[in-house]
Amino acid sequence: MKPAKLNTAIVEEKKLNSVSKAILKTLLYFDIFKHPLTSEEIFSYSQRHPIPPEEIGNELKNLENEGYLNQKNNFFFLNNDESVIERRQKGKKCSEKYLTIAIKFSKLIASFPFVEGVFLSGSLAKGYMDKETDIDYFIITKPGRLWFSRTLLVLFKKIFLLNSHKYFCVNYFIDSNNLEIPDKNIFTATEIIFLIPTYNEKLYNDFINANLWVSHYYPNFHRTPSERILQERNPRVKKIVEKLFSKNIGEKSDALCFKITLKFWKRKFKNFDKEQFDLNLRSRKNTSKHHPNEFQKKILAQHGEKIAAFEKQFNLKLS
Repeated sequence: MKPAKLNTAIVEEKKLNSVSKAILKTLLYFDIFKHPLTSEEIFSYSQRHPIPPEEIGNELKNLENEGYLNQKNNFFFLNNDESVIERRQKGKKCSEKYLTIAIKFSKLIASFPFVEGVFLSGSLAKGYMDKETDIDYFIITKPGRLWFSRTLLVLFKKIFLLNSHKYFCVNYFIDSNNLEIPDKNIFTATEIIFLIPTYNEKLYNDFINANLWVSHYYPNFHRTPSERILQERNPRVKKIVEKLFSKNIGEKSDALCFKITLKFWKRKFKNFDKEQFDLNLRSRKNTSKHHPNEFQKKILAQHGEKIAAFEKQFNLKLS
């Protein structure tokens, strides 16, 4: 009896055009956050490939017919998980309430000494909030006073808000002389394009112009005018404090705040090596980044895993 012949045929890898790849990579990234997208959003957030708007509809229909994605109520998503639609809709409704709160706190933050710009970031900037998420602020200060300004805001949070992060999470500061963000990847690019300026629109435009590298990841991105811009905040107390700390005493105070904070962080996060510390707790005279949960690293890892799993499932390459 002759042994059965082994089937050595190689399954041919499926081919997709660049538009389809861009659509799928976009959905895969936002799928990490269980965030379905409309066709208009897919166009705006298409990754690495500028999708012509007239091609979106046909490509989405083809991908749906081939079983790569699903569509319901004008939302496109992966893995047949329709629950993400209800989740997003509930999060959107909740975010509208929190946005009102965020504008009030933005007004307060803008009144602090040496604060030049206030932008909303994180989940709220993407139109989503729930019980687990916080209101995140991206703050730009005057050069040489970043750590002094940051310390005042953190003390306010600890004393008057009992250290609550829910409405007042001030975790990223830069100064107005150093607007370019060094972490050039899909995570950071996404956070930048979703920023909502609430104070100092001109500085927001300067910030975007300093970070035009995001177009490499989001070529269809176009900033839209914000309806939430506050009028210039320059109350008397702010002017007085800025004058008092404008010269030598201000420089020494800022240096002291920097030294104390850095010493505390190094002691608290001694498990981080030098590379981890710089990525998650970047502490320089012109930058303060406080992301101890290594969120960026985790998201980038998940993104890579999702792409690899999707390619294996459908026997294709998205790169």
